[in-house]
Amino acid sequence: MSRDGLQYEIIGKGEPILFLHGFTGTCETWREVCSDLKDYQCILVDLPGHGKTNSTISSMKDCCYLIADLLEAAGIKKVHVIGYSMGGRTALSFAMYYPDYVASLILESSSPGLREAAARLDRKEKDEKLAQRILNRGVEDFVNTWQELPLFATQKRLPDAVQRQIRDERLSQSKEGLAMSLYAMGTGAQPSWWGRLSELVKPTLLIAGEEDEKFVAINKMMQKKIPKAEFIICPKAGHAVHVEKSQNFGKIVNVFLGENYITT
Repeated sequence: MSRDGLQYEIIGKGEPILFLHGFTGTCETWREVCSDLKDYQCILVDLPGHGKTNSTISSMKDCCYLIADLLEAAGIKKVHVIGYSMGGRTALSFAMYYPDYVASLILESSSPGLREAAARLDRKEKDEKLAQRILNRGVEDFVNTWQELPLFATQKRLPDAVQRQIRDERLSQSKEGLAMSLYAMGTGAQPSWWGRLSELVKPTLLIAGEEDEKFVAINKMMQKKIPKAEFIICPKAGHAVHVEKSQNFGKIVNVFLGENYITT
């Protein structure tokens, strides 16, 4: 199904959970996690520039508007939101722009953006250069480099079939879509939420893999600033906890949601 170009799929019944994937991902990345959340309605979205979504946006705020429009059209008043990496930045941004829709927030390997304007400008320039490289050289050239980043080193421990699935998902993207995503939703392009984390009063669960030292440090700082934040470090996992330790991730989410059910 789609709403104004946002491709999405709804699985199951119960309290709704909105799933937002990371850069180069699609809704398919959440399929195994959803199988562990049988008591919930899972809403899987392809974010702009990814999967089957063809929407063109110019900012993170545009993306959040499309999500709100989708929920309104579906008649969903409150939703638990789970976001990974880029999807986590999107989930946090959505909670800031549209707090009334959010029942609780689960942020996996996520950040509130960059604190300093100079750092945001530098990152924005780097993301735009990367976008241009993708447009010039194509998706496969980019994926060959992207999958070798230290951030994803722990994924080399996954079974070969899972590694192929991740690579195929990345290769399925269009160069135009990935470039647009970097221009509109890259870390340098989005607002910094560091100064407003104290306003996030929704129950919030932060998750990071113990081997992802950068995001463990970021999430420790986030936990101090978010009033109702809990932080769980997943052992023997890196950046993509929901892929590397899917069952553990599902159990963690089930416990958290069971403690933060939607009230009318």
